Order: sequence, then structure tokens, then C-alpha cells
Amino acid sequence: MLTSLSRHRALALCALPVAALFAVVGLAPLPFAIASPGTTADVLGAVDGRPVITISGAPVQETEGKLLMTTIVATGPSVDNDFADIADAWFRTDQAVLPRDSVYPPGKSDAEVEKHNLGEMKESQDAATVAALNYLKLDPKDVRVTLHLADIGGPSAGFMFSLGIVDKLDGQAGGRLTGGRTIAGTGTIDPQGGVGAVGGVSLKTQAAARDGASVFLVPKAECSDAQAELPKGMRLIPVTTLSEAVDSLRALEQGQDAKVPSC
Repeated sequence: MLTSLSRHRALALCALPVAALFAVVGLAPLPFAIASPGTTADVLGAVDGRPVITISGAPVQETEGKLLMTTIVATGPSVDNDFADIADAWFRTDQAVLPRDSVYPPGKSDAEVEKHNLGEMKESQDAATVAALNYLKLDPKDVRVTLHLADIGGPSAGFMFSLGIVDKLDGQAGGRLTGGRTIAGTGTIDPQGGVGAVGGVSLKTQAAARDGASVFLVPKAECSDAQAELPKGMRLIPVTTLSEAVDSLRALEQGQDAKVPSC
């Protein structure tokens, strides 16, 4: 039988490796990125004095209100977040802990990731242009669309780009989509007008509210994520296609709330 003294010594000896393990875990880098609400940009406006959307070859109408594309900002692939960083972010509503490989292509340097993200942005801009012109039944050979939004990468602005193009080109009655509001959103877009999920929507709604938006267009598949930390007074409108989004915004602008879906 162990004496009282030997039991204390035994417990102390057993506790040493456990304490050492926690110390190692606390200091060791973990394969997670920490994300927070990022910047927004009005696709109907200008950045550094240059219009985000420039169109030639077709009549362009004056727009009103704002269409905000939203972003998140995440710690880079070379940033090592330890246990304390992750634990702090986990319990905050203005941050999210994401597997690093879900944010960045695995095995890539910061420079390679930036190049990849800019490539995805260019592809999303091309898809946004095709989707908008297809929706409006305009010939891409006759209409030239140039999109300018520097220092933002990834495909998640595609949907809002397409909405902005439609708003600038659609001269029919009720064509102005915002009704003077500040409307935000996120989502990928394909050339056929399909809107896809992007991730980070609960952070993007916070960025949208911070910058004055009262309505947020969210890919339908991400409704529950968007509701998780929804800012007070923010209205969610689920979308699956560009056409649905345009119809919803027109109904909202005309006060036909019964025709506007919700999450």
C-alpha cells in the first residue's frame, strides 16, 4: 500500500506529463485559420475614383442605393495560431475558427495563395458578366463589361457583380433594384446564373450591418449559417439563381413583401 507521502509524490509525477502535454498543446501551432468580418465594396460605386463596373455598347442607366459585396479576412496560410488564439476566437461572435485547408489550398505559400485567389476572382468576374448578359438577353459581342475591384480575391463576389451589371443595364420600369436601400450579399455565380455557397456568411452579415446594409442576399443552402449571428434588423433573402434575386429585389422595392422569400 502506498503511504500518504508516496501517493502525493505519485500524483505529482503523473501530473507532470499531463501539464507538459497541455503546455505543448498551448504553444504548438494548430491547422486552423481565424476569420473575422472583412471589407465591403459597393459594386454600383467606385473604388479609388474608378467605377467598379464600366459598360460600353449598350445604354446604361443611373442607379441608386448600394449593392455591397462582402468579404471575410482570415489569418494567412503561414500564420501559426496556437491553442490560446483558437480558444479565444472560438467563443467570440465576431470571429470564426475554420480548418486552414477549407480557406486556403493546402501546401501553398502566401504568394501562391494570393495568385490563386486573384485567378478565382477573374473567373468569377467573367462568369458574372456572362450570367448578367444572358439574363438580359444581350449579345456579349456587342456589350463590353469591365470589372475593377483590386486587392480582393476569391469567387464569392460573382453574384453581386452580376446583380450590379443587371442594375446598370436594365432600363425597364422598376429596373433599379435597390429601391434606394443598401443591400448586401454574397455567393458564387455560374454562367447560367446559378448562385452557389461560399462560407463565412455569419461574418459577412456582420460586415454588411456595420456598413449600413438592411437586407442580405444569401445562398439558400447557407440560410442557417447566416441566421447564426444575424445582426438585429437584418433581413435575409435566400437565393439560388440570379433571376430569383432580381425578382425578389423588385418585389421588395415595390412593397410586395408576400413575394419576397425569407430564410
